[in-house]
Amino acid sequence: MDNLSSEEIQLRAHQITDESLESTRRILGLAIESQDAGIKTITMLDEQGEQLNRIEEGLDQINKDMRETEKTLTELNKCCGLCVCPCNRFSDVGCFCETRTKNFESGKAYKTTWGDGGENSPCNVVSKQPGPVTNGQPQQPMTGAASGGYIKRITNDAREDEMEENLTQVGSILGNLKDMALNIGNEIDAQNPQIKRITDKVKAFYCHKKMRHPVQCFRNRHLC
Repeated sequence: MDNLSSEEIQLRAHQITDESLESTRRILGLAIESQDAGIKTITMLDEQGEQLNRIEEGLDQINKDMRETEKTLTELNKCCGLCVCPCNRFSDVGCFCETRTKNFESGKAYKTTWGDGGENSPCNVVSKQPGPVTNGQPQQPMTGAASGGYIKRITNDAREDEMEENLTQVGSILGNLKDMALNIGNEIDAQNPQIKRITDKVKAFYCHKKMRHPVQCFRNRHLC
């Protein structure tokens, strides 16, 4: 630089300023793309959460209907004997299936699956995670530029104004991305236990179906 004339130094300064401006434009473009991807991810997670809620509500309704139906059939069988349980045709099998069904509905696994205070209960789902903490103090989201701006003024022209504006937008987007990441993590943490509950309920339905089918229940009792 010592061998350069003042005109060459000025030309080099303008060249570096132009390159820096293009760099801030690229950074801003990438930040906007990342923000759009984060918004799409949150939207898809919200839609997935709604679908999981509908699935779980449907399973709960099926379980309720099954219990009401079995209760009605049991009462009819006791009162008038019009509905003869097929299990009664096979005394050993009938006794076995009836015992298995009662044990199934009164067992800990059944109560846990259907939300009677177990770890899969909806009331125990983690819906909010604590924010980041440093040295025992909660961190605040990054907002805006540091005092004095992001860049050091050299040419003091419109290019530096645009660079400052671009970096200010990037700083704001980074703060939004941080919040998005926390929201995405919270939503995933909330959905994972719900997916496990749904899986357990489907398995419970399968096992209950096996138990209610007398002959197949007796032959395949090791599956449940």
